[in-house]
This record gives sequence, structure tokens and C-alpha cells, in this order.
Amino acid sequence: MATQQSDKPTELKEEKIAIIGSGLIGRSWAMLFASGGYPVSLFDTDSRQVKDAMTNIQQQLTMLSERGLGRGSLSADVQFSRISASTSLLEAVNNAVYIQECVPERRELKRAVLLEVDGAMTSTAILASSTSAMMPSLLSDHLTNKDRFIVAHPTNPPFYVPVVEIVPAPWTADHVTAKTSEIMDAIGQVPVVFYKEVDGFAVGRIQFAILNVAYELIKNDVCDVDAVEVAMTEGLGMWYAFFGPFEVEHLNADGFVDLCSKYGETVYSVQQTFAAPEKMEGLTAERMREQLELFCPLDKLQEKRQWRDERLAALSRLVRDLDREEATPSGDN
Repeated sequence: MATQQSDKPTELKEEKIAIIGSGLIGRSWAMLFASGGYPVSLFDTDSRQVKDAMTNIQQQLTMLSERGLGRGSLSADVQFSRISASTSLLEAVNNAVYIQECVPERRELKRAVLLEVDGAMTSTAILASSTSAMMPSLLSDHLTNKDRFIVAHPTNPPFYVPVVEIVPAPWTADHVTAKTSEIMDAIGQVPVVFYKEVDGFAVGRIQFAILNVAYELIKNDVCDVDAVEVAMTEGLGMWYAFFGPFEVEHLNADGFVDLCSKYGETVYSVQQTFAAPEKMEGLTAERMREQLELFCPLDKLQEKRQWRDERLAALSRLVRDLDREEATPSGDN
């Protein structure tokens, strides 16, 4: 498993990064790039929104530093000083080498914003979208600089979950894909580069497949929500914190081919019982809501998110420490 933080000192960089949209994802991106030493311009049309975003970013960076959860070697004050706010798109993207769009997940809105950015950016800048599921060709076919467009999809919360899906459109230049991956490496994220586009990318498709099967279990009264949660947190989730699904099975037998030989028929026969996808709504969704709120009430969501973030950071530190131990010769301890 790749870790998200290096022991190397963070160098201050000159290449400017522009973030379009100052919501939760935009703020996380700004913090990530600043922690990697980049100067960041955070843009939003709403001056109050971007001002609130800057206040929130400063608070988060200070809190993370105090709890030992910060990224990179720069202090919280230095990281915050690398971020500036702007309500002028031209000012924000001026001389930016990389632009990350973070507006709400509505196709027409994204297309309109991307077109505006396309007209303001330099011809050498990279324009990336944070979309979680939209195919890049459907977002960029109308752009002048469409060969410099790419999807760089973070996983929520980006500051604690390092994977970034790098998805090119059919017309994205190869060097744009390579440079985007290089930038993600530089800020401690873990890029996963796709050969071609697909709806939902990898994270979404796997996540939605799990949701579909789990929803079916509840709808058919096979078990309750808590049972599904425990099956993940005390079962599959413990595997998947360290290995992907293929390596899990590779280890469960004498290699993957042996696994397919011994259990392939069983896997296939169970898969044949899976139901077609349904929208999660109606009585089943209401039942799930009631059960979920028994152990995670709505008024405790922020508290639970903080707990989640702290555990994700702790897991990342654990994996990093284990990797460091494995890389250190036993005689050097």
C-alpha cells in the first residue's frame, strides 16, 4: 500500500496552482497543494464564501499541526501563507501551471465554468476537474484547450485519503497525464492513472457495486444495517486497508490462478444471484435511515466525521511506520 507522506523536507515551489471553487473539496485541494510547497490561488465568485474558506483553512491547518496530523514539513503558518484568495478568475488563473476545478457535481455547471476557465488560462496550463464520476469527454469536448484537460478525482476526505484517479479524455495529450501524475506525487497523493475513461472511474464503480449488494441484503430482510457495517469494518475492511481485492484473493490461496481454480465456480454462482441495480429510495431507504441514525444520529455527523478523519490519519501513520520498519535493515535498529 502506498503511503501519503514522505520524510523528505518540503521545498517551496514557484509553479502557481489555481483552485476554482472554495467549497469543501476546493479547500482540501488548497491545503494539499500548500502543504506541498506550492503557491495557491483559491477562487470563488462569492467574496463571503472565499473569505469563510480562508478562515476555515487556517483553523484546519492549525488544528492538524497541533494534533500532529499535518502534511509535509512546512509549518501551518507557512502553509497558510502560500494560499491567497481571489474573486477574479483572470487573476486566479494568471500564470497558473495547473488549475483544479471544484464546482458542484452538475454537468452543465461544470461545462460552463470549464469553458470560462479555458478562455482565461494560458495555452500551457493543465485544466483538471475534480468530478467524481463524469467522463472527461463529456466535460471537455467544447474546450479550445481540450488536449490539456484531464480528470483528477480525489477521494473524500482528500487530506486523509491519498488516492487520486487520473482519467484522460480521448484527446488529452500524453504529457498532460504524466505531468498531472507528477504533481500529485509532489503533494503526497497517490495517483492511479487510467488508460481510458469509464463512468464512475474505479473508486466509484467499486463503491457503488458494494452499495448495490448491501442494499439488496437490507431490502430482502437478509440482515440489518449494523450487520452489513460490521461485515465491512470487522471483515473486508481490515483486509482492504492493506491490500486490494485481487491481492487479498492471491494470498487466500497459492496465488490467484489457484484461487480461481478452487473457488472460481463458487464466486460465479453467487454473482449470478445478484439483483439488478435499483435506486436507493422508498421504504427500504427509510428503514436504512432509521437504523443508521440509531448509532450515528444526524446531530452527531460532524463529530463522527472528525473521528473518521483522525482514524484515517492514524491508519496512514501506522502504514507509513510499518513501511519504514520494513525498509530499515534489522541491524540498523
